[in-house]
Amino acid sequence: MNRWLAACIAALALVFMPGCNRATDRPERSVAVEQLPTSQASVAFDLEPLQSGESSRQWIGTYSSSGKVAKFRIDLGAMESTASKTAGEPNVKSGEGTLTPETGSDPSILLVDLQKTLHATTAPKPPVAKPSVPFTYVDIGNNLSQASAGGFNANPPGNWTGMKLIFGEGDRESEIFLHINAGTKKGQFSMKDPRFGDLVLAELVKVL
Repeated sequence: MNRWLAACIAALALVFMPGCNRATDRPERSVAVEQLPTSQASVAFDLEPLQSGESSRQWIGTYSSSGKVAKFRIDLGAMESTASKTAGEPNVKSGEGTLTPETGSDPSILLVDLQKTLHATTAPKPPVAKPSVPFTYVDIGNNLSQASAGGFNANPPGNWTGMKLIFGEGDRESEIFLHINAGTKKGQFSMKDPRFGDLVLAELVKVL
């Protein structure tokens, strides 16, 4: 499947999902961009921005728990805008990115926590040689605020940026939400759909 076509289709589908609507032209209305069932539906980590160029944004993600520290690199390439196929809907913004392993990382606790959050049924064994993992990302909102239940809203505005990461192709395609708050230097991985749990974890274990 063409990755750009997949990104566009996925983004358009997101617009019509309950609880995942984009902001309208009525600012007084509170619009839920993503509604998570509970705060346990995400795994939070620290972010350290790296020197980035005009065509990319990079961070080092760090997750510390129970004396274990996991580190990984997030690299987001430049976004491109594609016209929506639905009249009146905003253009679809998407791009390509990679997750890359960092030397000295111990992801044992992070993988356990991700398995719970993603509702994955198996814990894949990390490969001996960890390669970078490519993905397509789709913009799902900027200036978002986080609700007490864990979801994200366009109103009131906040400092979070939401995106959906798409891994793999065909019957191995899977999705996960990534949220980034550049102001507080925090990030979150959130479950997109429990049916993607095992496939997403199989991709993440390659780099964490």
